Amino acid sequence: MPTITKSNIDYDKRNLSDKALLKLYYNMLKPRLIEEKMLILLRQGKISKWFSGIGQEAISVGVTMALKPSEYILPMHRNLGVFTTREIPLHRLFCQWQGKASGFTKGRDRSFHFGTQDYNIVGMISHLGPQLGVADGIALANLLKKNGQVTAVFTGEGGTSEGDFHEALNVASVWQLPVIFCIENNGYGLSTPTNEQYHCKHLADRGKGYGMDSFILDGNNIIETYSKVKKLAESIRKRPRPILIEFKTFRRRGHEEASGTKYVPQELMSEWEAKDPIENFRSYLFSKKILSAEIEDQYTSEIKAEIDAALDSAYAEENIIPNETIELNDVYKQFEYQDIKPNSNVKELRLIDAISEGLRQSMEKHKDLVIMGQDIAEYGGVFKITEGFVEQFGKGRVRNTPICESAIVEVGMGLSIAGMKSVVEMQFSDFVTSGFNPIVNYLAKSHYRWEQNADVVVRMPCGAGVAAGPFHSQTNEAWFTKTPGLKVVYPAFPYDAKGLLATAINDPNPVLFFEHKALYRSIRQDVPTDYFTLPFGQAALLTEGESVSIITYGAGVHWALEVLENNSDISADLIDLRTLQPLDKEAIINSVKKTGKAIILQEDSLFGGIASDISAMLMEECFEHLDAPVKRVASMETPIPFIGQLEDQYLAKGKFESALRDLLSY
Repeated sequence: MPTITKSNIDYDKRNLSDKALLKLYYNMLKPRLIEEKMLILLRQGKISKWFSGIGQEAISVGVTMALKPSEYILPMHRNLGVFTTREIPLHRLFCQWQGKASGFTKGRDRSFHFGTQDYNIVGMISHLGPQLGVADGIALANLLKKNGQVTAVFTGEGGTSEGDFHEALNVASVWQLPVIFCIENNGYGLSTPTNEQYHCKHLADRGKGYGMDSFILDGNNIIETYSKVKKLAESIRKRPRPILIEFKTFRRRGHEEASGTKYVPQELMSEWEAKDPIENFRSYLFSKKILSAEIEDQYTSEIKAEIDAALDSAYAEENIIPNETIELNDVYKQFEYQDIKPNSNVKELRLIDAISEGLRQSMEKHKDLVIMGQDIAEYGGVFKITEGFVEQFGKGRVRNTPICESAIVEVGMGLSIAGMKSVVEMQFSDFVTSGFNPIVNYLAKSHYRWEQNADVVVRMPCGAGVAAGPFHSQTNEAWFTKTPGLKVVYPAFPYDAKGLLATAINDPNPVLFFEHKALYRSIRQDVPTDYFTLPFGQAALLTEGESVSIITYGAGVHWALEVLENNSDISADLIDLRTLQPLDKEAIINSVKKTGKAIILQEDSLFGGIASDISAMLMEECFEHLDAPVKRVASMETPIPFIGQLEDQYLAKGKFESALRDLLSY
């Protein structure tokens, strides 16, 4: 008979059966035994890194068992118990940690930076905070589908200092989303103790500020954790709302193993070792004669055999052989473009009207499409593009948002995980900086990492020419053309805007859709009245000539047209790119090979803009055909000024004609 000490945790069996209690114990024992094995392998150099959750198993296991298998959980890198309780095959987990193909990321990411739709788990990214907003998006999908499901999301006490935490709680509260926010208060964020991370007594107190119920639980007490979360989940399914739970626990090993724990006072470490969730629960079960030495030996031998067998099969699997084609093909989810031709009925529309009509018709076509943004509902948006949408589609699908760009982009990601589409409006493209991280690190990378697409369109009203100053006039497309995994669309005409917006919404990949504010009400065109699509990656040849190729997009198209209209002697190919990612390289190269001269016009400032990349491409692909250096024309290397005369000086528009003449005379 093994030595059994008295439990240091007070357990209340409540109405749980012996079978249920043993299942709780088994599910905690399994991740502990895996971790002990992983620490050995780490010391042997057989895995590269490990984030230990030893001493915190009760939280992962209790929360996971309290939810239904069909309900999503968004864990952190110490929540191994979530993955094992959902019964993910250990072979796949071990292959993930060894960078083998049978893992979940094909060797592209490590640890728990992955998700799996098969087990309704969405792993974290290193930036921590974004997963909270993603949980909001999944919960919103559940709310709209009225499926009575709950979402649980984890963060540590350090993550509660991030803006994403506060944005996500605020959105969840305003929209009354069925989500459980789980804070594992570990005592330390890497080496920083809690008294240097926050100044409130309990993190759960923050729930009051967001108008949500909050609770403090002993994170080392498996019965308390499981029973309370189960009860709360059942309540939320009946009456959707967010709940915040602070689990008091401790991180007994380093942030990751290389960090060590020298910064932790020994008496504090000893105190929490005495509260070990598994040892204490084991003692309790033995004292109640629920667990026996025979049962424990059976559990241990069964789990260890499973571990050894899974390790053997993971080691036996061949290492990944790099394949450039596979890597490139996995950046985006495959999109089978459907060319929907317009009818013959047309009406004259401004650019802004064409975007509004295209968005409305996509809302009619896609019943699972949700649009979100500041003031877009009853007010219709600051540009009135969504005016009347609430009356037609309802507030469930046309959602005013708080001023929290980061969380709303993340909500879009969560909706995509739950199988829905979204359009997120940045009130001005300048404000995308507040949502930059989830766009470039979550939306852009998810399909490459674990084959989860981000079916999100981000609308970006942009551009100068309206005397709006440095914070409302940028054309910042180059921030996103640089990021693999994003598509970037920039129409110059109403016809293109309507057709390309329809395609952007159909496309299961993240799309940045730029709309030039100065063109909204100044450009008119006959546009088909019904729904139609236009393909990405096909530029438009607006004029044909022999002397020079003019390559541009957005407002630059209209500046170039004006110059050509005023200079009838200039014979030019004028290429409107329409989409910047994917880029129609073939149209550009073929034109320049024909004319021998190229000038690239962009509204953005010069350095680092897309004109530089196109210029470099032409030097590499068309050098023998060039009769002059490739010319770039762009705006000044300053922020965009407010007053008209300074804005005119800033913009590339005033420099283009003379630059074009200089190139022609070279």
